[in-house]
Amino acid sequence: MTLDELIPPDHVFDRLRAADKAALLGALARAAGELLGLPPAEIAAALAAREALGSTGIGGGIAVPHARMSALAAPSGFFARLDRPVAFDAVDGRPVDLVFLLLSPAADGEHLRALAAVSRRLRTPGVAEAMRTAAPAALRAALLGA
Repeated sequence: MTLDELIPPDHVFDRLRAADKAALLGALARAAGELLGLPPAEIAAALAAREALGSTGIGGGIAVPHARMSALAAPSGFFARLDRPVAFDAVDGRPVDLVFLLLSPAADGEHLRALAAVSRRLRTPGVAEAMRTAAPAALRAALLGA
């Protein structure tokens, strides 16, 4: 599965507002739930359980929260550029402003491959800065490198 397949255009959110990490994960759960037809509370609980294991803030102002959901048939990605950074307990202590949410089926081997592909892309030199400065209409293209 390519990043282009993983994150359709309607899964990109610009200037998402959240006061803190919990509010951010809740907002992402609501948006993902609406688009996937899943209960947001289930998504939020899965994300909270994963975050309880350790922060998915990978550094450089980027977070990649992820969870496995038995109700999903295929992995699905969502990207949000925040209106202002929020504390996320990231490995480098920096607040995050770029967030990629990955939801995958419970027994799916694609989860780790998708997670690795997303992390590689977000850590590619210049990509995060391109996403931070992209016009809203060009945000997905900046993420995909198109």
